[in-house]
Amino acid sequence: MRKRLKNIFRLGVKELNSLRRDPVLLFLIFFTFTFAIYTVATGVQTELRNASIAVVDEDHSDLSRQIRAAFLEPYFQLPATLALNQIDPAMDAGRYAFVVDIPVNFQTDVLSGRRPHIQVNVDATAMTLAGNGAAYIQTIITNQLSEFLSRSVGTSTPTVTVTMRTAFNPNLDSSWFMSVMQIVSNITMLSLILSGAAVIRERERGTIEHLLVMPVTPGEIMMAKIWANGLAIVLAIILSLYVVVQGVLSVRISGSIALFVLGASVFLYAMTALGIVLSTFASSMPQFALLAIPFFVVMNMLSGGTSPLDGMPQLLQIIMQAAPSTHFTSFAQAVLFRGAGVDIVWRQLAAMAVIGTVLFLMALSRFRATMSAAR
Repeated sequence: MRKRLKNIFRLGVKELNSLRRDPVLLFLIFFTFTFAIYTVATGVQTELRNASIAVVDEDHSDLSRQIRAAFLEPYFQLPATLALNQIDPAMDAGRYAFVVDIPVNFQTDVLSGRRPHIQVNVDATAMTLAGNGAAYIQTIITNQLSEFLSRSVGTSTPTVTVTMRTAFNPNLDSSWFMSVMQIVSNITMLSLILSGAAVIRERERGTIEHLLVMPVTPGEIMMAKIWANGLAIVLAIILSLYVVVQGVLSVRISGSIALFVLGASVFLYAMTALGIVLSTFASSMPQFALLAIPFFVVMNMLSGGTSPLDGMPQLLQIIMQAAPSTHFTSFAQAVLFRGAGVDIVWRQLAAMAVIGTVLFLMALSRFRATMSAAR
């Protein structure tokens, strides 16, 4: 047993030395966990900010001017004024994301108890902006109508007041969410690439023949590749969390980084095993890349990081339980956002460990077959 552990350690050191001499992979690791995190966190926004808006004021009343003045920065740009016949050309040209049309006699109809309609034209080519912006506009108009009626006709204040308390991200800052989810996505991608490249690199350079004449087993070779590549990614994760996420982006991490690193290690155990499985079906890096891309895209899009898992079809939710990324995304959100402890996330850890063991056994079987074919 001691000799086996020594073999695994020495083979892992060899993997780290091989990685150290590969400037392309080193640059990929550095870029992925630094600049890629920062650019996505600051460039991709899910909240409403600086949305272009125009108002068609056919009423020219106090109420219409009050509504127009309520669209304030930083949510909206200063509202432009359009004529009724300019709506379609402006929307077709993409100059405005929203155009609000206030009809003639709007204030008079409101004071008379009628139910006039305000038309809101939305450019839905930007889905997130369209959905959030339409909700903001509806809320703003409703609030202005309530304020105007209470001031003009003495309408009583509503007896129920809705108070919203935002947990874990009080300012609804998308960079808090995007930075952490981008780390999860990058871990998934790099674990596949590094482990697969480690196997294919041996085959392309001819060093796999050297391993065949050494007194080591396929299981030892595979374990060495898993711990060496996993260690490289774990170090990059720690650097990214402390320097980029907490330091540069000033994201508040509520939970334990040590617990997150533990969960990431279990996840890497599963993903590197999957990468080795895929590498046994490819004879070169281009083939491996084409094979790995569908796995990465599916796991990245459907694991719950891009869109909530509960919003997906029930059958798809069941299928995605077999993917380690689904459990890791849930684990990462619980630990880093909500400050969850082991007593809450142990199920995700157990699920990743079980899936990882199944993938490891599959990888070992395939790797043994590949090694036997190479003899």
